Amino acid sequence: MMQGAQMAIIMENTLGAMTLRSLLSDMAPGINVAIYPSVEEFERQSPQCVAHWFVSASVVFHHPDFFRSIMRRTIVFAEGEASSFVQAGFRTIDITLPEPQLVRAILAIHHHGHPNADVQHNHGCSVERPDLLSAREKDVLSLMVKGYINKEIADKLNISIATVIFHRNNISEKLHTRSIGRLTIYAVLNNIVSLSEI
Repeated sequence: MMQGAQMAIIMENTLGAMTLRSLLSDMAPGINVAIYPSVEEFERQSPQCVAHWFVSASVVFHHPDFFRSIMRRTIVFAEGEASSFVQAGFRTIDITLPEPQLVRAILAIHHHGHPNADVQHNHGCSVERPDLLSAREKDVLSLMVKGYINKEIADKLNISIATVIFHRNNISEKLHTRSIGRLTIYAVLNNIVSLSEI
């Protein structure tokens, strides 16, 4: 039996669930993010407290009564718009979006659900250490997550392309990732960019 609050992911797609767990762990350090292949497996393990549910559309479709009472804490991952779930009152995210757009959609729901969840809630995790990067690295990161390429970043910051690449490598090394999705999460959670800028 698991103790403490957690986020639950219920998806048949194990790889997708693992990717989502990784992103959610970056967004909510200190919260256990558990993966369950089915509602039945979730019920078998009987976790104490689930703060948020991230569930594939097919799981919700096959267990509507289970999710109806927790609709406000459930985010449905569907392919496309999933208007029937939206009309039923669920929040949805299109799982077919490219990673940067998927991250932005998750961050928008996170921001909407936790409007004061800024860096003031430091859990001691590297994702919430805004002093980890230099001022110039923050400038480069800001432009990276906004979609600028190396040459455009160099032109905007009046530095060479080699210097941009140097800063990008330093950022990736310090944050332990090259994933633009993870870098975007870091930038938004640490007020380097606002959600409206990406």
